[in-house]
Amino acid sequence: MANGGPVEHGYPHLETVRAAVTALYRRLSRDTIETFSASVAPADVAFCDTDDLHLGAQRVAREIVRHFRLPDARLIVGFREMTHAANVELAAGPEYFVELNDRFRSHRADIGAALAHEVAHVYLHRLDLAFPGTAENEILTDTAAAYLGAGWLLLDAYREDAVSSQKLGYLTPEEFGYVLAKRALLFGEDPSLWFTSPQAYTAYVKGRDRARRDGQQPPLAAAGWAGRRRYAHDRRHACDGPPATPYAFAADPAGRLRVSFPCPTCYQRIRVPVQGRVRARCGLCRTVLECDT
Repeated sequence: MANGGPVEHGYPHLETVRAAVTALYRRLSRDTIETFSASVAPADVAFCDTDDLHLGAQRVAREIVRHFRLPDARLIVGFREMTHAANVELAAGPEYFVELNDRFRSHRADIGAALAHEVAHVYLHRLDLAFPGTAENEILTDTAAAYLGAGWLLLDAYREDAVSSQKLGYLTPEEFGYVLAKRALLFGEDPSLWFTSPQAYTAYVKGRDRARRDGQQPPLAAAGWAGRRRYAHDRRHACDGPPATPYAFAADPAGRLRVSFPCPTCYQRIRVPVQGRVRARCGLCRTVLECDT
């Protein structure tokens, strides 16, 4: 939790974020991910200063547990002084003890954000899905929370001005925006309508622009003129070594040239023949892609 200190910006964790999305599709399948088409509703996790602290925290926890379809999981929420925003004991369940930073006693509107991350930890724990290394696993948790419909709360908790700052989670604000935009492209959702923080909206717009560019890279047919020209050059010189691009050329056993590139939805690599216009279907997320190879 950044509290008054500098907030990291940009996309330093982008490759891990993309690997996390791929891991979600591999572990859950496209059909299961589609059951999360509706995000956590703002009204369901609203928390007023007049609400009882403990009863309100338990109510919000129940809503997020319900969103993640963990009917037999019960969160016991407490508060104490700590460095991080929150912590959860990942035991066998069904009860999970979550400790929230004492700061949330007076910042109750952000309790939902902290709980979204911790319940995502519980969800991934039950799936037995984890990345090696603490930092990578926390990025997986933030990505899962955002991609499965609860992480917009984490981005909305981001605020920054000339004299103060607050950010929850391990992704940068722009990376949260990127993952939320990927979800929006999949489900036709506009999470920006729910943001109460102007800085969150700005970060979302930046992340959305970056996410849209994923679908405009060659050999996808939606690639721009400059990208197509670079691709044509690299295709002509495919035997000279791999270019510094997301796509790569290689010959199949029969000597025919093929190109591989990441799916813009789930980032699993797709391999298609180099033969002009091709329609490809990702075997992992089932996205159908129009390509010009």
